Amino acid sequence: MVAASELRSALTVLVIAAILFIVAPAVIETYTLTVLIIYGMLALSLGLIWGFGGILCFGQAAFFGLGAYTYAISAINIGESTVPFVLGIAVPAAFAFILGAMLFYGRLSDVYLGVITLVVTLIFFKFMNSTAGPEYVIGNARLGGFNGIPGFQTLNVPGDPGSYIYDVDYYWFCVVAILIVYALVRWLLASPFGRIAVAIRENETRVELMGYDVRIRKTVLFSIGGGIAGLSGTLFANWAEIVTPGMFSLAQSAEIIIWCIVGGLGTLVGPVIGAMALAYLKFLLGQQSLVDNMMLLGLILTLSVLFLPRGIVPSLGTLLARAMPKRRRKRQHHRRPRRDAEESRGEVLDG
Repeated sequence: MVAASELRSALTVLVIAAILFIVAPAVIETYTLTVLIIYGMLALSLGLIWGFGGILCFGQAAFFGLGAYTYAISAINIGESTVPFVLGIAVPAAFAFILGAMLFYGRLSDVYLGVITLVVTLIFFKFMNSTAGPEYVIGNARLGGFNGIPGFQTLNVPGDPGSYIYDVDYYWFCVVAILIVYALVRWLLASPFGRIAVAIRENETRVELMGYDVRIRKTVLFSIGGGIAGLSGTLFANWAEIVTPGMFSLAQSAEIIIWCIVGGLGTLVGPVIGAMALAYLKFLLGQQSLVDNMMLLGLILTLSVLFLPRGIVPSLGTLLARAMPKRRRKRQHHRRPRRDAEESRGEVLDG
């Protein structure tokens, strides 16, 4: 019964999301929608490891930028996008696995884990900004310092570098990508591995006493989150057609955390909605200079923590859950007189 209900819930979300993605281009241009989907996937990566694994990572931007730079560098050297696309996912996932193993097997507390992941992100940011010289070359790709890396091969049909996937086609590619990622993550959380990960979030000591190796499970989950963030960075590189050190910035790291908190931790849909909504709001505010974007995001975060501490999606879910029993009671109340009347008629006929 549990598996059937979870499958029904996942299919419902996928169908509703697919319908919204089909309708959305009539309201917002696909170029903007594409980057909103990419940011939604990035928030999903943190929502997975933080909301379900209890791992607060301040360095999700590191995997995001690493995926983008890996793709750009390998695309310049290979001249085709298929292998670079795979590397853009695999390299951040491998890096996250190594970093996670050092953190979790070192039994660092959550505070130190957050600080170290933030420091790693800032190291990437500082290093990439200092690679402007001609000596910073990987194969045929110059790192470019603060100017970044432009002019690399963007996504193409596998085996055909001349057949580019761009504009509306790239939008649909990103739509399919986020739906697949969501479905796979739902499947992962429904599996024994996912249930143990949630148990670790609730009480790590008890799970250890039950005989499970908490450290390897947290490391694997951390690596999966890094791989999803790397995928979003790879998609972003193809969307922007340039990668810059700004992808590793402190502001980028802070925004990802704000997206998850506002959208709602403990859900997969919450961080995605929070990211897409706040990113679109930032896009609209970017067209004016009256209000500072980061100040507004800070205000939204403060109001969300004060009045919606669980986030938008969980709060809406609670309201709907409270409203549904009332409707059912009203329906039952209306049905009872009819049943009573029918029973009385039956008694009269029987008598």
